[in-house]
Amino acid sequence: MAAALAGCSEIAFQELSDDLITPIDHINNVDHFIDNIGDAVLARSDGAAAYHLAVVVDDAAQDITHVVRGADLLSATPIHALLQHLLGYAKPIYHHHALIRDSNGKRLAKRDDAKAIAKFRSEGASPDDIRAMVGLPTRSNS
Repeated sequence: MAAALAGCSEIAFQELSDDLITPIDHINNVDHFIDNIGDAVLARSDGAAAYHLAVVVDDAAQDITHVVRGADLLSATPIHALLQHLLGYAKPIYHHHALIRDSNGKRLAKRDDAKAIAKFRSEGASPDDIRAMVGLPTRSNS
């Protein structure tokens, strides 16, 4: 990999969030990548593209300019910035938001069968109820 990055002084991404608890870890140089990131899986054993390669190619194919995703994916972004550089793709601007959690502090996720907003709404929750549940100010408090 070092040979592929020869002459690169900076491979970075732009992060818009300034409210993350996790520090923003930009790639500032090749040594940072080699020393801190390690190897990334780009293909699964069945030959299909793994997450890192798939999102980078999909974003480029769709001309994505801004990526908004959970803070739990922040650590993957340097890998994506490197792949974008190596593949000659434009880099989108990123915003990693705080995770939305339930009343027990567990993050709401589809893979854990978390309720969708539509389910909360069908059970009678108002938009302000949902905003309060996820820690956002309600319209009456903003």
